[in-house]
Amino acid sequence: MSEFIEVARLDDLPPGRGTVVTIANTDLALFNVDGTVYAMENACLHQGQSLGSSPLDGCIVTCRAHGWRYNVTTGNTLHVPDYGVKTHAVKVVDGTIMIARP
Repeated sequence: MSEFIEVARLDDLPPGRGTVVTIANTDLALFNVDGTVYAMENACLHQGQSLGSSPLDGCIVTCRAHGWRYNVTTGNTLHVPDYGVKTHAVKVVDGTIMIARP
């Protein structure tokens, strides 16, 4: 069973936005897609640019550096099927966003 860590308040992550949180020295990107929160590795596979600070359109985040796009629900790139970043389980309890420890 996964251990979940409190990382943010849902009120601080409005729908259509992303942010970066750090757990155990690991940066993770959080995204709010229509009220559902997703978490994935924060580094673009191309050159390591932050994904949590990149623009989100629906469930697609586009890396600021060179335009690589990822589906935040799966972590997969849109460029190469079945290639992507690791995702992490998320739950929201009483307005607190919690992520499974990486």
